[in-house]
Amino acid sequence: MKLWGGRFTKETDKLVHAFNASVSFDQKFYKEDIEGSIAHVTMLAKQKIITEDEKEVIITGLKGILDDIVTGRLEIDGTYEDIHSFVEAHLTERTGEAGKKLHTGRSRNDQVALDMKLYTRKEILEIDGLLKNLLQSLLKIIKENTNTIMPGFTHLQKAQPVTLAHHAGAYFEMFKRDRSRLKDTLERMNYCPLGSGALAGTTYPLDREFTASQLGFKGASLNSMDSVSDRDYLIEFCSAMSIIMMHLSRFCEEITIWNSNEYQFIEIDDAYSTGSSIMPQKKNPDIAELVRGKTGRVYGTLVSLLTTMKGLSLAYNKDMQEDKELVFDAIDTTKSCILLFNGMVSTITFNKDKMRQSAEGGFTNATDAADYLVKHGVPFRDAHGIIGRLVLYCIDNNKTLGDLTLDEYKKISPVFEEDIYNAISMETCIEKRNTKGAPGPGAMEEVIKIYEKYLEED
Repeated sequence: MKLWGGRFTKETDKLVHAFNASVSFDQKFYKEDIEGSIAHVTMLAKQKIITEDEKEVIITGLKGILDDIVTGRLEIDGTYEDIHSFVEAHLTERTGEAGKKLHTGRSRNDQVALDMKLYTRKEILEIDGLLKNLLQSLLKIIKENTNTIMPGFTHLQKAQPVTLAHHAGAYFEMFKRDRSRLKDTLERMNYCPLGSGALAGTTYPLDREFTASQLGFKGASLNSMDSVSDRDYLIEFCSAMSIIMMHLSRFCEEITIWNSNEYQFIEIDDAYSTGSSIMPQKKNPDIAELVRGKTGRVYGTLVSLLTTMKGLSLAYNKDMQEDKELVFDAIDTTKSCILLFNGMVSTITFNKDKMRQSAEGGFTNATDAADYLVKHGVPFRDAHGIIGRLVLYCIDNNKTLGDLTLDEYKKISPVFEEDIYNAISMETCIEKRNTKGAPGPGAMEEVIKIYEKYLEED
Protein backbone atom coordinates (compact mmCIF):
# COMPACT_ATOMS: atom_id res chain seq x y z
CA MET A 1 0.00 0.00 0.00
CA LYS A 2 1.14 3.55 -0.79
CA LEU A 3 -0.24 6.66 0.87
CA TRP A 4 -0.43 8.19 -2.63
CA GLY A 5 -1.18 6.92 -6.12
CA GLY A 6 -4.47 8.36 -7.35
CA ARG A 7 -2.69 10.66 -9.74
CA PHE A 8 -0.56 7.85 -11.20
CA THR A 9 -1.48 5.43 -14.01
CA LYS A 10 1.52 3.10 -13.79
CA GLU A 11 3.11 1.07 -11.03
CA THR A 12 6.39 2.35 -9.67
CA ASP A 13 9.43 0.67 -11.18
CA LYS A 14 10.78 -1.94 -8.75
CA LEU A 15 14.20 -0.35 -8.63
CA VAL A 16 12.62 3.05 -8.02
CA HIS A 17 10.51 1.59 -5.22
CA ALA A 18 13.54 0.01 -3.58
CA PHE A 19 15.57 3.21 -3.94
CA ASN A 20 12.74 5.37 -2.62
CA ALA A 21 11.54 3.13 0.21
CA SER A 22 12.61 3.74 3.79
CA VAL A 23 10.81 0.97 5.68
CA SER A 24 14.05 -1.02 6.03
CA PHE A 25 15.35 1.62 8.45
CA ASP A 26 12.44 3.84 9.54
CA GLN A 27 10.75 0.79 11.04
CA LYS A 28 13.06 1.57 13.95
CA PHE A 29 10.51 4.09 15.21
CA TYR A 30 7.30 2.07 14.82
CA LYS A 31 6.48 2.75 18.48
CA GLU A 32 6.82 6.49 17.98
CA ASP A 33 4.69 6.33 14.83
CA ILE A 34 1.88 4.60 16.68
CA GLU A 35 2.24 6.88 19.71
CA GLY A 36 1.91 9.92 17.47
CA SER A 37 -1.08 8.45 15.67
CA ILE A 38 -2.89 7.78 18.94
CA ALA A 39 -2.36 11.38 20.03
CA HIS A 40 -3.52 12.61 16.63
CA VAL A 41 -6.80 10.70 16.56
CA THR A 42 -7.47 11.64 20.18
CA MET A 43 -7.22 15.27 19.12
CA LEU A 44 -9.37 14.67 16.02
CA ALA A 45 -12.15 13.26 18.20
CA LYS A 46 -11.84 16.11 20.69
CA GLN A 47 -12.27 18.55 17.80
CA LYS A 48 -15.20 16.46 16.46
CA ILE A 49 -13.40 15.87 13.18
CA ILE A 50 -14.01 12.15 13.76
CA THR A 51 -16.46 10.52 16.18
CA GLU A 52 -15.61 9.08 19.59
CA ASP A 53 -16.53 5.61 18.31
CA GLU A 54 -14.14 5.99 15.37
CA LYS A 55 -11.43 7.16 17.73
CA GLU A 56 -11.87 4.09 19.96
CA VAL A 57 -11.83 1.74 16.98
CA ILE A 58 -8.66 3.33 15.59
CA ILE A 59 -6.82 3.39 18.94
CA THR A 60 -7.74 -0.21 19.65
CA GLY A 61 -6.45 -1.15 16.20
CA LEU A 62 -3.22 0.79 16.68
CA LYS A 63 -2.56 -0.77 20.08
CA GLY A 64 -3.23 -4.20 18.61
CA ILE A 65 -0.68 -3.57 15.84
CA LEU A 66 1.86 -2.36 18.40
CA ASP A 67 1.35 -5.44 20.56
CA ASP A 68 1.62 -7.76 17.56
CA ILE A 69 4.89 -6.15 16.41
CA VAL A 70 6.39 -6.29 19.90
CA THR A 71 5.44 -9.96 20.39
CA GLY A 72 6.53 -10.95 16.88
CA ARG A 73 3.09 -11.92 15.60
CA LEU A 74 3.33 -9.16 12.99
CA GLU A 75 6.53 -8.71 11.01
CA ILE A 76 7.42 -5.47 9.28
CA ASP A 77 8.27 -6.37 5.69
CA GLY A 78 9.88 -4.49 2.84
CA THR A 79 6.91 -4.43 0.48
CA TYR A 80 5.74 -1.18 2.08
CA GLU A 81 7.23 2.18 1.26
CA ASP A 82 7.71 3.24 4.86
CA ILE A 83 6.62 2.49 8.42
CA HIS A 84 3.70 4.92 8.12
CA SER A 85 2.13 3.10 5.17
CA PHE A 86 2.76 -0.25 6.90
CA VAL A 87 0.89 0.82 10.04
CA GLU A 88 -1.95 2.48 8.15
CA ALA A 89 -2.41 -0.49 5.81
CA HIS A 90 -2.71 -2.95 8.68
CA LEU A 91 -4.96 -0.56 10.59
CA THR A 92 -7.34 -0.25 7.62
CA GLU A 93 -7.30 -4.03 7.18
CA ARG A 94 -8.33 -4.46 10.81
CA THR A 95 -10.74 -1.56 11.26
CA GLY A 96 -12.17 -0.86 7.81
CA GLU A 97 -13.44 2.63 7.03
CA ALA A 98 -12.47 4.03 10.42
CA GLY A 99 -8.80 3.26 9.74
CA LYS A 100 -8.90 5.30 6.55
CA LYS A 101 -9.58 8.40 8.66
CA LEU A 102 -6.28 8.15 10.57
CA HIS A 103 -4.48 10.42 8.11
CA THR A 104 -7.03 13.23 8.32
CA GLY A 105 -5.36 16.59 8.90
CA ARG A 106 -1.77 15.43 8.59
CA SER A 107 0.90 14.66 6.00
CA ARG A 108 3.74 12.19 5.93
CA ASN A 109 5.97 15.25 6.17
CA ASP A 110 4.79 16.31 9.62
CA GLN A 111 4.29 12.67 10.61
CA VAL A 112 7.89 11.69 9.96
CA ALA A 113 9.11 14.92 11.55
CA LEU A 114 7.17 13.98 14.67
CA ASP A 115 8.39 10.37 14.70
CA MET A 116 12.01 11.45 14.39
CA LYS A 117 11.63 14.00 17.16
CA LEU A 118 10.01 11.49 19.49
CA TYR A 119 12.72 8.93 18.73
CA THR A 120 15.55 11.46 19.10
CA ARG A 121 14.15 12.75 22.39
CA LYS A 122 14.13 9.22 23.81
CA GLU A 123 17.67 8.52 22.60
CA ILE A 124 19.02 11.77 24.04
CA LEU A 125 17.69 10.74 27.45
CA GLU A 126 19.24 7.28 27.08
CA ILE A 127 22.66 8.68 26.19
CA ASP A 128 22.39 11.14 29.07
CA GLY A 129 21.73 8.22 31.42
CA LEU A 130 24.77 6.35 30.10
CA LEU A 131 26.92 9.43 30.63
CA LYS A 132 25.66 9.77 34.18
CA ASN A 133 26.67 6.16 34.86
CA LEU A 134 30.11 6.90 33.43
CA LEU A 135 30.43 9.96 35.66
CA GLN A 136 29.62 7.83 38.68
CA SER A 137 32.44 5.46 37.73
CA LEU A 138 34.83 8.38 37.28
CA LEU A 139 33.83 9.84 40.63
CA LYS A 140 34.68 6.53 42.29
CA ILE A 141 38.15 6.66 40.69
CA ILE A 142 38.55 10.27 41.81
CA LYS A 143 37.59 9.57 45.42
CA GLU A 144 39.92 6.57 45.64
CA ASN A 145 42.95 8.29 44.10
CA THR A 146 43.33 11.74 45.63
CA ASN A 147 46.81 10.70 46.80
CA THR A 148 47.83 8.72 43.71
CA ILE A 149 50.65 10.81 42.27
CA MET A 150 51.33 10.69 38.55
CA PRO A 151 52.96 12.94 35.97
CA GLY A 152 50.85 15.53 34.23
CA PHE A 153 51.75 16.09 30.60
CA THR A 154 51.91 18.87 28.06
CA HIS A 155 53.02 18.11 24.49
CA LEU A 156 53.04 14.46 25.67
CA GLN A 157 56.08 15.34 27.80
CA LYS A 158 56.16 15.17 31.58
CA ALA A 159 55.34 18.60 32.92
CA GLN A 160 54.24 18.75 36.58
CA PRO A 161 53.06 16.23 39.15
CA VAL A 162 49.30 15.77 39.50
CA THR A 163 47.10 13.06 40.94
CA LEU A 164 45.05 10.42 39.20
CA ALA A 165 42.01 11.99 40.84
CA HIS A 166 42.83 15.31 39.23
CA HIS A 167 43.44 13.69 35.84
CA ALA A 168 40.14 11.77 35.96
CA GLY A 169 38.43 14.97 37.09
CA ALA A 170 39.35 16.61 33.79
CA TYR A 171 37.27 13.97 32.00
CA PHE A 172 34.49 14.35 34.55
CA GLU A 173 34.27 17.99 33.46
CA MET A 174 34.20 17.01 29.78
CA PHE A 175 31.40 14.49 30.15
CA LYS A 176 29.50 16.87 32.39
CA ARG A 177 29.59 19.44 29.59
CA ASP A 178 28.43 16.74 27.18
CA ARG A 179 25.32 16.21 29.29
CA SER A 180 24.60 19.94 29.27
CA ARG A 181 24.86 19.99 25.47
CA LEU A 182 22.35 17.15 25.22
CA LYS A 183 19.98 19.03 27.50
CA ASP A 184 20.36 22.18 25.41
CA THR A 185 19.46 20.19 22.30
CA LEU A 186 16.46 18.67 24.04
CA GLU A 187 15.27 22.08 25.18
CA ARG A 188 15.40 23.59 21.68
CA MET A 189 13.88 20.64 19.83
CA ASN A 190 10.95 20.01 22.18
CA TYR A 191 8.20 21.56 20.04
CA CYS A 192 5.64 19.46 18.22
CA PRO A 193 5.54 19.57 14.39
CA LEU A 194 2.36 17.49 14.02
CA GLY A 195 -0.43 19.46 12.38
CA SER A 196 1.94 21.34 10.09
CA GLY A 197 0.72 19.24 7.18
CA ALA A 198 2.86 19.01 4.08
CA LEU A 199 4.11 22.57 4.59
CA ALA A 200 1.15 24.95 4.97
CA GLY A 201 -0.95 23.60 7.82
CA THR A 202 -4.50 22.40 7.23
CA THR A 203 -8.05 23.66 6.94
CA TYR A 204 -9.22 21.27 9.66
CA PRO A 205 -9.73 22.88 13.10
CA LEU A 206 -6.85 21.04 14.75
CA ASP A 207 -5.85 21.74 18.35
CA ARG A 208 -2.10 21.52 17.95
CA GLU A 209 -1.37 22.57 21.51
CA PHE A 210 -3.49 19.67 22.77
CA THR A 211 -1.57 17.22 20.58
CA ALA A 212 1.73 18.69 21.77
CA SER A 213 0.75 18.28 25.42
CA GLN A 214 -0.38 14.69 24.80
CA LEU A 215 3.09 13.87 23.49
CA GLY A 216 5.07 15.68 26.18
CA PHE A 217 6.21 18.66 24.10
CA LYS A 218 6.52 22.21 25.45
CA GLY A 219 4.17 23.41 22.75
CA ALA A 220 3.39 23.38 19.05
CA SER A 221 5.91 24.66 16.51
CA LEU A 222 5.16 28.14 15.16
CA ASN A 223 5.95 27.82 11.45
CA SER A 224 4.69 24.89 9.41
CA MET A 225 7.33 25.26 6.68
CA ASP A 226 10.13 25.17 9.21
CA SER A 227 8.48 22.33 11.12
CA VAL A 228 8.60 19.84 8.24
CA SER A 229 12.06 20.85 7.02
CA ASP A 230 13.88 21.38 10.32
CA ARG A 231 16.81 19.06 10.94
CA ASP A 232 18.74 21.44 13.18
CA TYR A 233 18.02 19.29 16.22
CA LEU A 234 19.59 16.27 14.51
CA ILE A 235 22.63 18.30 13.52
CA GLU A 236 22.94 19.51 17.11
CA PHE A 237 22.48 15.98 18.41
CA CYS A 238 25.13 14.64 16.02
CA SER A 239 27.44 17.46 17.07
CA ALA A 240 26.91 16.60 20.73
CA MET A 241 27.56 12.91 20.00
CA SER A 242 30.69 13.80 18.03
CA ILE A 243 32.04 15.76 21.00
CA ILE A 244 31.19 12.88 23.35
CA MET A 245 33.09 10.53 21.05
CA MET A 246 36.01 12.96 20.88
CA HIS A 247 36.20 12.96 24.68
CA LEU A 248 36.01 9.18 24.81
CA SER A 249 38.69 8.98 22.12
CA ARG A 250 41.06 11.26 24.02
CA PHE A 251 40.69 9.13 27.14
CA CYS A 252 41.14 5.97 25.06
CA GLU A 253 44.35 7.38 23.59
CA GLU A 254 45.70 7.88 27.11
CA ILE A 255 44.57 4.43 28.19
CA THR A 256 46.40 2.96 25.19
CA ILE A 257 49.57 4.86 26.14
CA TRP A 258 49.25 4.02 29.85
CA ASN A 259 48.75 0.36 28.95
CA SER A 260 51.99 0.19 26.95
CA ASN A 261 55.05 -1.68 28.20
CA GLU A 262 56.92 1.61 28.38
CA TYR A 263 54.42 3.21 30.81
CA GLN A 264 52.74 0.30 32.61
CA PHE A 265 50.47 2.74 34.47
CA ILE A 266 47.44 0.45 34.18
CA GLU A 267 46.32 -3.11 33.76
CA ILE A 268 43.19 -3.51 31.64
CA ASP A 269 40.86 -6.25 32.84
CA ASP A 270 40.97 -9.45 30.76
CA ALA A 271 37.27 -9.02 29.96
CA TYR A 272 38.10 -5.83 28.05
CA SER A 273 41.29 -7.01 26.32
CA THR A 274 42.16 -9.30 23.43
CA GLY A 275 45.20 -11.28 22.39
CA SER A 276 47.20 -11.79 19.23
CA SER A 277 46.76 -14.67 16.80
CA ILE A 278 50.54 -15.03 16.45
CA MET A 279 52.18 -13.39 19.49
CA PRO A 280 51.18 -15.24 22.67
CA GLN A 281 52.49 -12.56 25.01
CA LYS A 282 50.18 -9.82 23.72
CA LYS A 283 47.30 -8.29 25.69
CA ASN A 284 45.87 -5.58 23.51
CA PRO A 285 43.68 -2.57 24.45
CA ASP A 286 41.28 -3.28 21.58
CA ILE A 287 38.21 -1.71 23.21
CA ALA A 288 40.06 1.58 23.69
CA GLU A 289 41.35 1.43 20.13
CA LEU A 290 37.92 0.61 18.67
CA VAL A 291 36.25 3.47 20.51
CA ARG A 292 38.99 5.73 19.19
CA GLY A 293 38.38 4.38 15.68
CA LYS A 294 34.60 4.64 15.78
CA THR A 295 34.84 8.33 16.61
CA GLY A 296 35.41 9.11 12.91
CA ARG A 297 32.26 7.18 12.07
CA VAL A 298 30.15 9.49 14.22
CA TYR A 299 31.95 12.55 12.84
CA GLY A 300 31.00 11.30 9.37
CA THR A 301 27.31 11.41 10.25
CA LEU A 302 27.57 15.04 11.32
CA VAL A 303 29.39 16.07 8.15
CA SER A 304 27.00 14.05 5.97
CA LEU A 305 23.92 15.64 7.52
CA LEU A 306 25.33 19.14 7.24
CA THR A 307 26.18 18.44 3.60
CA THR A 308 22.70 17.08 2.89
CA MET A 309 20.99 20.14 4.34
CA LYS A 310 23.25 22.88 3.01
CA GLY A 311 21.55 23.36 -0.37
CA LEU A 312 17.90 22.54 0.33
CA SER A 313 15.22 25.09 -0.39
CA LEU A 314 12.07 25.20 1.72
CA ALA A 315 10.19 23.14 2.58
CA TYR A 316 10.46 19.33 2.61
CA ASN A 317 12.76 17.58 0.12
CA LYS A 318 13.31 13.85 -0.25
CA ASP A 319 17.00 14.40 0.47
CA MET A 320 15.96 14.65 4.11
CA GLN A 321 15.25 10.93 4.18
CA GLU A 322 19.04 10.58 4.36
CA ASP A 323 18.94 11.83 7.94
CA LYS A 324 17.83 8.50 9.35
CA GLU A 325 20.22 5.65 8.57
CA LEU A 326 23.35 7.56 9.50
CA VAL A 327 21.82 9.14 12.61
CA PHE A 328 20.53 5.77 13.79
CA ASP A 329 24.03 4.36 13.33
CA ALA A 330 25.65 7.28 15.14
CA ILE A 331 23.26 6.86 18.07
CA ASP A 332 23.90 3.11 18.32
CA THR A 333 27.66 3.63 17.99
CA THR A 334 27.79 6.33 20.64
CA LYS A 335 25.69 4.34 23.09
CA SER A 336 27.73 1.17 22.70
CA CYS A 337 31.01 3.08 23.02
CA ILE A 338 29.95 4.81 26.26
CA LEU A 339 28.71 1.52 27.68
CA LEU A 340 31.87 -0.42 26.81
CA PHE A 341 34.18 2.39 27.85
CA ASN A 342 32.47 2.58 31.23
CA GLY A 343 32.91 -1.16 31.72
CA MET A 344 36.58 -0.92 30.76
CA VAL A 345 37.50 2.10 32.86
CA SER A 346 35.62 0.88 35.94
CA THR A 347 37.60 -2.39 35.96
CA ILE A 348 41.09 -0.99 35.25
CA THR A 349 43.79 -1.62 37.83
CA PHE A 350 46.03 1.40 38.37
CA ASN A 351 49.72 0.72 39.02
CA LYS A 352 50.22 3.50 41.55
CA ASP A 353 53.93 2.83 42.18
CA LYS A 354 54.69 3.05 38.45
CA MET A 355 52.79 6.32 38.21
CA ARG A 356 54.72 7.84 41.09
CA GLN A 357 58.08 6.62 39.79
CA SER A 358 57.29 8.21 36.43
CA ALA A 359 56.43 11.52 38.09
CA GLU A 360 59.68 11.47 40.08
CA GLY A 361 61.81 10.65 37.06
CA GLY A 362 60.84 13.40 34.66
CA PHE A 363 61.79 16.66 36.42
CA THR A 364 58.10 17.33 37.04
CA ASN A 365 59.14 19.22 40.20
CA ALA A 366 61.33 21.70 38.29
CA THR A 367 58.72 24.47 38.50
CA ASP A 368 58.49 23.96 42.27
CA ALA A 369 62.27 24.28 42.50
CA ALA A 370 62.03 27.59 40.66
CA ASP A 371 59.22 28.70 42.98
CA TYR A 372 61.48 27.83 45.93
CA LEU A 373 64.07 30.33 44.65
CA VAL A 374 61.40 32.98 44.06
CA LYS A 375 60.20 32.61 47.64
CA HIS A 376 63.82 33.24 48.68
CA GLY A 377 64.00 36.54 46.79
CA VAL A 378 65.25 35.44 43.36
CA PRO A 379 63.35 37.02 40.42
CA PHE A 380 61.37 34.34 38.56
CA ARG A 381 63.17 34.81 35.26
CA ASP A 382 66.52 34.29 37.00
CA ALA A 383 65.12 31.32 38.94
CA HIS A 384 63.92 29.78 35.68
CA GLY A 385 67.43 29.95 34.25
CA ILE A 386 69.04 28.51 37.39
CA ILE A 387 66.74 25.49 37.40
CA GLY A 388 67.28 25.03 33.67
CA ARG A 389 71.04 24.72 34.33
CA LEU A 390 70.35 22.28 37.18
CA VAL A 391 68.23 20.11 34.88
CA LEU A 392 71.04 20.05 32.29
CA TYR A 393 73.47 19.06 35.02
CA CYS A 394 71.13 16.25 36.13
CA ILE A 395 70.77 14.95 32.57
CA ASP A 396 74.55 14.95 32.07
CA ASN A 397 75.06 13.09 35.34
CA ASN A 398 71.99 10.79 35.12
CA LYS A 399 70.41 12.23 38.28
CA THR A 400 67.08 13.67 39.39
CA LEU A 401 66.68 16.93 41.30
CA GLY A 402 66.11 14.85 44.39
CA ASP A 403 69.41 13.03 43.90
CA LEU A 404 71.54 16.16 43.99
CA THR A 405 73.58 16.98 47.08
CA LEU A 406 73.24 20.38 48.71
CA ASP A 407 76.77 21.19 47.53
CA GLU A 408 75.75 20.50 43.94
CA TYR A 409 72.77 22.82 44.40
CA LYS A 410 74.94 25.57 45.88
CA LYS A 411 77.42 25.38 43.00
CA ILE A 412 74.59 26.60 40.78
CA SER A 413 73.09 29.03 43.33
CA PRO A 414 74.05 29.81 46.93
CA VAL A 415 70.40 30.50 47.76
CA PHE A 416 69.61 26.78 48.13
CA GLU A 417 69.41 25.35 51.63
CA GLU A 418 68.46 22.01 53.15
CA ASP A 419 64.74 22.78 52.87
CA ILE A 420 64.93 22.46 49.07
CA TYR A 421 64.37 18.72 49.40
CA ASN A 422 61.05 19.16 51.13
CA ALA A 423 60.04 21.87 48.66
CA ILE A 424 60.49 19.55 45.67
CA SER A 425 59.06 16.35 47.15
CA MET A 426 56.13 14.95 45.21
CA GLU A 427 53.84 15.34 48.23
CA THR A 428 54.73 19.00 48.66
CA CYS A 429 54.29 19.67 44.95
CA ILE A 430 50.74 18.36 45.20
CA GLU A 431 49.77 19.61 48.66
CA LYS A 432 50.77 23.22 47.97
CA ARG A 433 48.53 23.41 44.91
CA ASN A 434 45.21 24.19 46.52
CA THR A 435 43.77 26.94 44.36
CA LYS A 436 40.33 26.09 43.04
CA GLY A 437 40.62 23.46 40.31
CA ALA A 438 44.15 22.38 41.30
CA PRO A 439 45.17 18.84 42.37
CA GLY A 440 45.84 19.66 46.03
CA PRO A 441 43.87 17.74 48.68
CA GLY A 442 41.88 20.76 49.85
CA ALA A 443 40.90 21.73 46.30
CA MET A 444 40.00 18.14 45.39
CA GLU A 445 37.91 17.71 48.52
CA GLU A 446 35.84 20.73 47.51
CA VAL A 447 35.45 19.46 43.94
CA ILE A 448 34.39 15.98 45.08
CA LYS A 449 31.57 17.52 47.15
CA ILE A 450 30.43 19.49 44.11
CA TYR A 451 30.49 16.36 41.94
CA GLU A 452 28.56 14.34 44.51
CA LYS A 453 25.89 17.01 44.73
CA TYR A 454 25.72 17.26 40.94
CA LEU A 455 25.07 13.54 40.54
CA GLU A 456 22.55 13.45 43.38
CA GLU A 457 20.50 16.35 42.05
CA ASP A 458 20.71 15.75 38.31
